[in-house]
Parts: sequence; C-alpha cells; structure tokens
Amino acid sequence: MSASTTPSSRPAVTEREAREVAEAAREQHWRKPSFAKELFLGRFRLDLIHPHPLPADEAAQRGEEFLAKLRDFVETKVDAALIEREARIPDEVIDGLKELGAFGMKIDTKYGGLGLTQVYYNKALSLAGSASPAIGVLLSAHQSIGVPQPLKLFGTQEQKERFLPRCARTDISAFLLTEPDVGSDPARLATSAVPDGDDYVLDGVKLWTTNGVVADLLVVMARIPRSEGHKGGITAFVVETNSPGVTVENRNAFMGLRGIENGVTRFHQVRVPAANRIGEEGQGLKIALTTLNTGRLSLPASCVAAGKWCLKIAREWSAAREQWGKPVAHHEAVGSKISFIAATTFALEAVTDLASQMADEDRNDIRIEGALAKLYASEMAWLMADELVQIRGGRGFETAESLRARGERGVPAEQVLRDLRINRIFEGSTEIMHLLIAREAVDAHLSVAGDLIDPEKSLGDKAKAGANAGAFYAKWLPKLVAGPGQLPTSYGEFKHDVDLSGHLRYVERTARKLARSTFYAMSRWQGRMESKQGFLGRIVDIGAELFAMSAACVRAELLRSQGDHGREAYQLADIFCRQSRIRIEELFNRLWTNTDDLDRKVVKGVLSGTYEWLERGIVDPSGEGPWIADATPGPSRKENVHRPIR
Repeated sequence: MSASTTPSSRPAVTEREAREVAEAAREQHWRKPSFAKELFLGRFRLDLIHPHPLPADEAAQRGEEFLAKLRDFVETKVDAALIEREARIPDEVIDGLKELGAFGMKIDTKYGGLGLTQVYYNKALSLAGSASPAIGVLLSAHQSIGVPQPLKLFGTQEQKERFLPRCARTDISAFLLTEPDVGSDPARLATSAVPDGDDYVLDGVKLWTTNGVVADLLVVMARIPRSEGHKGGITAFVVETNSPGVTVENRNAFMGLRGIENGVTRFHQVRVPAANRIGEEGQGLKIALTTLNTGRLSLPASCVAAGKWCLKIAREWSAAREQWGKPVAHHEAVGSKISFIAATTFALEAVTDLASQMADEDRNDIRIEGALAKLYASEMAWLMADELVQIRGGRGFETAESLRARGERGVPAEQVLRDLRINRIFEGSTEIMHLLIAREAVDAHLSVAGDLIDPEKSLGDKAKAGANAGAFYAKWLPKLVAGPGQLPTSYGEFKHDVDLSGHLRYVERTARKLARSTFYAMSRWQGRMESKQGFLGRIVDIGAELFAMSAACVRAELLRSQGDHGREAYQLADIFCRQSRIRIEELFNRLWTNTDDLDRKVVKGVLSGTYEWLERGIVDPSGEGPWIADATPGPSRKENVHRPIR
C-alpha cells in the first residue's frame, strides 16, 4: 500500500462493531484479586485493604524530601493569579519545574527520574495543583498518560533508553487520541498510519491535545490499514512534534484551567520510524486503557487538593462572617455544608491514598478501584466547590481579582468551581465511566452467561452457557443470603470511642444486596441490560459509595494506630459513612422507582421536534459554523502555534 493512500472518509462502524472494538481492548482476565470486583459480586474482602498498606520507609523518605522542595518552589515561584490572568504558565516556572525534576517524578532513577511511588506522585500533584491547577494538569498529562507511562508498561528497552531521560528532564509530552468526531467511541478513529518501508506515514487531526501546544513528544493513536504483513488496527506511536508535517493549528481556551496548553494538532504525511511504534500493531487501545488504570488516579489527587482548600476557606470565612448575631458556621444551613466538605475531603483522600498504595504494591488488580476513584472524586469535588461558592454567597460568585480590587481577600472560589468542572469529562466522562465500571462489575456474569443472553449465539452455545450459568449461580446465590454484616460483633477492631464497625457491617450487607439487585436486573432484561444505562449508573454509584466508606474506615483505623489524629479521623469517617448511607439508600430506591422509560419517550419527542414550540421567545447568541469541525486529512492551512519551551 502506498504512503499516499489515506482514508477518504471516517470508518463506518455499527453499534455492535464499536462494542467489539472496545471489548477487544479490555484486559480479558483477572490474574490478581480486586477488592472492588469482589464488592460488586457481593463479597466484602476487607482483608484486601486492611491493614492499610503503607509505602516502604525509603520510598516515603524520598517522597517527603521532594515534597519539601516542591512546596518551597510553588510557594515562592508560582503566581497563581498571574497564570489565571494571562492564561499561561510562565516559561521560567516550567523551566524551574524541569530543574526540580518534577517532570520525571514517575520515571525510574536509572533514566534520570525521581522514581517516586504512585502515592507520592499523587501527593506532589495535589500540592502543585493547589498552587495552580494548570500546573497540576501540565505535570499529570505529561506523566500519567503522556510518553513516560505507556513506555514504562509497553516500551522496548531501546525506546526507554531513548525517550525516558528526555521526558525526565527536558521534554514535555502529550497523549493524542480524541478527534473532532471521535470521543469515547474509538472504533471510528480516522487518523491513519500507512506502512511505507521502515516507516509509517501519519495523516489526520487530533483534538484537545493537553500539553500539545508545548509538547516535544507525542503519544499518537492511529489506525493502520490491514495489508500483507500488517495486522493493522489502532496502534500507538511516539512522534516528535518537530517532525515535518506536524502542525499545532489552534490553542484552545476553556471555562476553567486557563493556563493549560491544549490544542488541535494536524498530521500530514508525517513519517514515523517503525522503531517508534509502542507495542504491536492493533494494541493501541489496550495500551491506552492500561495506561489509564493508574493514570486516572491523578484526577482524584487534584480533587483532594480542591477539597482541602474548600475546607480551609469554608472554615476561615464561616468563622469571620456574622449574620443574625453569630458566625454563619453556627447556622445549621451553613454548618451542614461545612460538615459535608470536611467528611468528603477525608473520604476522597482515603480513596486516593488507598488506590495509589494498592497500585504501588501491585498485589491487586486496581482497574475498577482506579476508575471508581476518578468517578467518585470528580463528582464529589464539584459538589464541594459548589457548596463553598454558596457559603461565600455573592463573594463566591465574584472573581478573586475583583475582590482584591475593592480591598478584600482575593479568594478564587468561582475559579475552583470552573477548574473542577472538566474532571467530570476528562479521561472518561462520568457517563462513560459508569458504563466502563459496570462492564467490569458484571464480568463474572457475562463470563458464565454471556452466550445465554446473546441473540446471535446458536442454540447449542446457549445450552452450554445455560449449564455453566446454572453451576455458577447454584454456588454464588446462596452466599448472598447471609454474612458477617448480620453479626453484631463483626469488625470489632473498628470499635473505639467512635464505633465504625456498624458501618463496615452495613457495607458487607449492602454489597450482597447490590449483587442481588444486579442479578435480578440481568435476569429481567438479559440482552437489553446494556441499554439500561440509568440503572447501571446507579449500581456503579452505590459501589463507589461502598468503596469510599471502606477506604474511610480503613484510613481512620490506620491513623488511630499511628497516633495521628486518630480520634478526629474516626469522627470524620463516622459522619462520612452516615452521609454516604443516606445517598446509598436513595440510589437503591431509584433503581426501580425512576423516570427512565418516560425520559426516553421525551427524548424522542425533543429530537423529532414535538416540543420545539417550547424554545420560542429567545435569541440564540451562538455563532455560525458546523457542529463538528472538518477533519479531512491534508496539508495544514493554518499557522503553526507550536511553542516548545527551551
């Protein structure tokens, strides 16, 4: 196939084909135990997370030493207001971070990196992100999903030796998957990589390339056409940004994270050596998903930082601001919001540290835990920031610059709300995370009964699946009837001045109830289960709450055993669990009492124009233009706004 051959149009993909592409990219086997997977199956494996795992002394010392240096740097060299005002991180700040080694936090010391654990990497991201969220994103996009992580997992020794030292100290990297018409459905990915001798020739357009405007190295996902000697499929490549034919066509601007370097990148006849291919042909999506298993933990880290800041501001402001004769914190309507922020911040830190330490130990498969941490933290952090804005009142809606201009403390509450909003979309939207986690949660069921509910399987396949399912459920279902959660003495080691044992018994009972609900739904809807996205989302949200309750209790016990604010930690874990249990019961009620069916009817009416009359009486200020930009392969007609930092 010649190098000049490029796809004339985006691949036509059916719904089934799209699912098959996503399914093929999944890790198909569970070689290690998973706390969250067991939880969704109704088995509360507290032994997998308690006693709370801890980093080795040497790793902790190395991490603490770097955190001290990073704190000094961000306190003295970072002007957050300047970054927000100019929508750009100053070059000298980025250079300083490079000199500090912050771009090599997760890279092994033998390649010039700092070799920090996931725990301390996340603590560093929290610290940097609290100074400026744009800096947190810069460092995270480079190391969590950029060149270092996929090379660490799938790169050859030669690739590691070539690229990792550069990523550790001098070069910035970015990850390029999304296209103007391709988001969470990669089966329709159109960027091509056509084999030509010892090279591949890339053509296509990538959108929302975080770090792409300043990146020196890119991880690019492109489709190789099947041909003689080439398996084809979506494949990952390391691409030098200064290669001929690479053009950064636009630096995008957003409602929040104004300092990030996010752009549109076009590839036109870009030659990439075969030696720069990561993994085998067709492994690209698997590489992306595996990278995200731990890469997603950077978002919870930023959410923890936001929660801590929200708590600090809520405490200080609510004590100073008086209404009707007393500080606003002493009014129940405000006090309940402060309690929610404090309890949820404690839980998010518990979830993030636990999942991170589990990733470091590598004893457990954390693909569900990492996804739950991302999903839960992004949703709860947004709620905390919203509550802070409400507590601050009009000052919460006013910008920090305006507050300073009229003589008050410049508290950027509205900015934090804007900055956090993207976390519900980044690296898998909440809706996609619900489906991804639900697929993993029901994996055991589909393994034994998948053919039974597949309309395209033969009667023979269905009969075999029926026999396997019967054997599995004959053993599994009786175990969902009773358990330690019904014994008043269970988990007694969590009973001190404050009693957390009852919350863990609740988790155990509720995990079994969740598994029974999932089984009933599969029995009821069978092959239609995958279309019941509202139900699946609630199932996942219940699991997320149970995971957070478990993490909060285990963290509280760890702090108590270490003599580190143990009593206060138990209090925070207790109130969080009580708040969480209320949310869980509401979710269970909504499993079967909801408007899902009616919602679908209304949607059909909206799309058909039935309710178009409801839109009358307004003026639409939107500009002209297509809903989705043209991404036809070809040479760039725009100025290259690539801005390498050297």
